[in-house]
Amino acid sequence: MGRGVKVAVIGGVFAVMVGGAGYGAYNVVSALDGGGGSSGAEAKSGPPGKDEVKETSEKFFAAWEKGDATTAAGYTNNASIAGTLLTAYGEDAHITGVEITPGTATGTAVPFTVKAKVSYEGTTKPLSYKSTLTVVRGETSGRALVDWEPSVVHPDLKDGDTLVTSESATPQIEAVGRDGAVLSKEKYPSLGPVLAKLREKYGAKAGGTPGVELAVRHTVANTPDTPLLTLTEGKPGKLETTLSASVQAAAEKAVKRYGESSVVAVKPSTGEVLAVANNRQDGFNAAFQGKVAPGSTMKIITAAMLIDNGVTSMNGPAPCPETATWQSQTFHNVTNMKPNLSATLANTFMRSCNTGFIKLIDDVTDSSLTQEAQERFGLGQDNWQTGIVSFDGSVPASPGPDRAANAIGQGQVQMNPLNMASVTATAITGDFHQPYLVPFDLDDRKPATAKGLPQNTASQLKQMMRLTATQGTAIKAMSGLSGDIGAKTGSAEVDGQTVSNSWFTGFRNDIAAAAMTEEGGHGGDAAGPIVADVLRVGG
Repeated sequence: MGRGVKVAVIGGVFAVMVGGAGYGAYNVVSALDGGGGSSGAEAKSGPPGKDEVKETSEKFFAAWEKGDATTAAGYTNNASIAGTLLTAYGEDAHITGVEITPGTATGTAVPFTVKAKVSYEGTTKPLSYKSTLTVVRGETSGRALVDWEPSVVHPDLKDGDTLVTSESATPQIEAVGRDGAVLSKEKYPSLGPVLAKLREKYGAKAGGTPGVELAVRHTVANTPDTPLLTLTEGKPGKLETTLSASVQAAAEKAVKRYGESSVVAVKPSTGEVLAVANNRQDGFNAAFQGKVAPGSTMKIITAAMLIDNGVTSMNGPAPCPETATWQSQTFHNVTNMKPNLSATLANTFMRSCNTGFIKLIDDVTDSSLTQEAQERFGLGQDNWQTGIVSFDGSVPASPGPDRAANAIGQGQVQMNPLNMASVTATAITGDFHQPYLVPFDLDDRKPATAKGLPQNTASQLKQMMRLTATQGTAIKAMSGLSGDIGAKTGSAEVDGQTVSNSWFTGFRNDIAAAAMTEEGGHGGDAAGPIVADVLRVGG
């Protein structure tokens, strides 16, 4: 046992007290009954009072400051899990000299600031951050306890995470964009998860050397460490990416407009990813890895299927009735859409009439949409090699009502903004270029391939998207954009949500972009302005 540690033995129980600054000596008797006072007292109920909040948080902070993980954990409502993480805080993360300054409590919530030192192999760096804890009533004991969350220890910690200070698993990278600009998570915050993935995969190949850092170690599969503090600088390796600094900056700013939003921009002529941005509470890269229904943006693929299978054409019939029934399920259009029984496919597309598409799927098979998505648009075969983990869409062959639902982007279809940006790129060029973030020859990746669209189909799709942007549902979002522009709106209903997800995809010259905002409503309401902001800079 180290210097400055005293052991009190009472009734065969060891109470460890480590000397340190902060809240003073710890009451040994309190350690024996968990800090809850007399075991004979009647258990309390209801929310903890102001005094209880103050007392519990102070005792928790005092034990934490002293490095007494077991005692600190005893003041939480999950002592076992809390004890493991608090122990790692000192032993694995090498954090010492902890000083905690509580702020003004708001009800049962107590904000606080942590100042400490991280020391490893002769190097010491200061550490400072803010967090918050909440005091609750123990369900069985009636004690006032810290409601345990890993974020109490550090705001970047989630369930299963821990803190570690060691030589980094991979060297750092200096990611640069297509114009040579350095792409850091400090300047482009939502790139953080993307850069972490690129570092994990290409750090060694980029020629860097590892440094020593304090990091969050995640237990979720395929999730690289999240660096928090660098103690010893390694040599970053230079990694060239396809990203455009100007388009990325626009994407970062655009997603800030709406919570739970994601956007991707690609260069249709090559497949290069120009920007990827997310504004999400969970930090998930939904732009690349999301798996949700794309709503009416799916009608780009459905329209291509109808044209390629000879069912109709841009100027051919696609009547838009008030309702359409497919195998006992009745489908409707958005509120206030006027029926048009003499509508062409172009008219039905630019107004985003659900029933017009559903009325035509009787002339194709359950697998027709799947074949179109896979063979023409390169989707749904789990073989994209973007450079980081990504989902390349799913369009399963669906019998029954889901065949109709799939055609309008509901049912079993799953997409993300990366997929839909690629769909737009294929639609307007006729060629499928698998999206990518880093050069394929960096690690001899093989891009996914697809035969693309007949030029006649592509020209019709591009013209219908132009009409949608200038005369249809996308006109408001795309107004003010110059050049060759086109778009498609979408909204997708999701079980458990009261408001639909907002989808939008569009192009301007040689840039295509797609966005999704959870519970954002109609496509032009939230996702549309995001895409327009990106196209305005990139086109």
